[in-house]
Amino acid sequence: MGKRDRLEIIYTILDIVRKHKNAIKPTPLLRFTNVSSQSFQQYYSELLEKKFLIENIDRKGRKSISCTEKGFRYLEKYSLILGFIDEFEL
Repeated sequence: MGKRDRLEIIYTILDIVRKHKNAIKPTPLLRFTNVSSQSFQQYYSELLEKKFLIENIDRKGRKSISCTEKGFRYLEKYSLILGFIDEFEL
C-alpha cells in the first residue's frame, strides 16, 4: 500500500467522525487518522475553514468535532467515485 493522497486523507478524517456517531474529540480523531500531528493540523484547519467539520463545545468546555452537511456530501461523492474505480477496475 502506497502513500495516501490528499483526497483520501480528507475522506478518512470525515469517515472517522461519521463512524463515531458524528461526535469525536480531537485527540482520538488524530490517532485514528494515522497521520503526523503536523499534517493532521493542516487537514483539520482546512476542513474547518471550508466548513466540512465544525467544533462543538459542551457546557463543561469539552470540544467535539462533527461533520457538516457539506462533509457528508463529500463522503457520499467520494464513495461514488470509489465505486466507479472498482467497477471499471481502474
